Parts: sequence; C-alpha cells; structure tokens
Amino acid sequence: MSYQIGERYIGSGESEGEIVLHITPGNALGAYLDGARITVHANAQDATGDTMNDGEITVFGNTGDATGYAMRGGKIFVRGDAGYRLGIHIKQYHEKMPKIIVGGRCGSFLGEYQAGGVILVLGLGSEDRVPVGRFCGTGMHGGRIYLRTEHLPTDLPAQVVAETASQEDMQEIGSLVKEYCERFGNSPEDILSSRFYVLKANSNNPYRQFYVHN
Repeated sequence: MSYQIGERYIGSGESEGEIVLHITPGNALGAYLDGARITVHANAQDATGDTMNDGEITVFGNTGDATGYAMRGGKIFVRGDAGYRLGIHIKQYHEKMPKIIVGGRCGSFLGEYQAGGVILVLGLGSEDRVPVGRFCGTGMHGGRIYLRTEHLPTDLPAQVVAETASQEDMQEIGSLVKEYCERFGNSPEDILSSRFYVLKANSNNPYRQFYVHN
C-alpha cells in the first residue's frame, strides 16, 4: 500500500503489524491505534495518536498540535519538538498507562486536563531555557509530567506542584530515556546526568477525588 503526503488517519484503529512512512502524513496519524507500530521518518502533523489505546508511534522529526489527544495507552516517541496541547486529556486505567516522550521542546498547554499517564520532555538543545510553553498543566488532576531542565515554568497553575524528581521517578525516567535513545541514537548517560523535575496535581486539588488513578 502507498500513501500520499498529507493523507489523514493512516493506521487508524490498527491492532497489529507495522507501518513505516518516509513522508509527512496528515492529521490523526494512528488515531484509535490499538496495538500496531507506526514509524515516521519525517515530521507528523496534528492529533498524532488521537485517542490511542495501545501500540507505539515513533516520529523522527517534529509533531504538531494535540499529539496524544485523549490517549489511553501505548507510547509515542518524538525525536524533535511538539506543538501546543501535547497530552491533552490523556488518562490511565489499571494496566493502561499512556506515555509520551519528546526529545525537544513543547508548546503551550502541555498536559492540559491530564488525568493519568506520563509525559517526559527532554528539551535537548534548549538547555538554556524552559523546555515548555505557557500554561503547562492547566486543569491537570492526575499523572506525571517530567521535565529535564534547570529552568522551571514560572506560570504553573495552582493545581500543579513541581518537585525535584525522586529516586523512584528517576527509575521511570531512566527506562523511558533508554527507550528514546535506542530509537534515536542519543547517549542515555549524557541525558540522565541532567536535573529532572516532576509536575503533579496538587494534593489539595478538589477534582482528584473524581478520578480512579492520580
């Protein structure tokens, strides 16, 4: 099967097999993905992994806005940067643990309304500045955001707390960094020698009680 540049919904709902692309696909790449693997040797556009349930998407370039929208499981690896609203509404239930790993920077509203799962932003090449845009974690009520940085955002909302990553956090971060480096050829030791912070929902957040996993 061949695909045209910009074609939408490639791999939508696929539960098995592997799709390898050497073009820039259209929006909603891997929407509702349910176990298949997708590799993009180019950039991806908006809504990559929309409502993804399982499987894996690897992007060797950058990805657009709303990557991982309402993601429920599986993993997304992005070598470069991501646009606005990455991880918006991602959620977790029992063994389903969505994970998004971005090597570069992310735009504003990262993790908006996040209810579960893990987002890791490495900020490679942007060590002199905050690796995320404005309003990070707005509406967040579960899950974790890990940031590799010396420069925390100064406009975090009241429902988000930032702490230095714990030893337990670093074990999880180390595992994800290793997977990232296996795909893109970076050095895990170089990346893990940096400072990491974890962003979580404030324990006083009144919305936490309405969600199973926090």
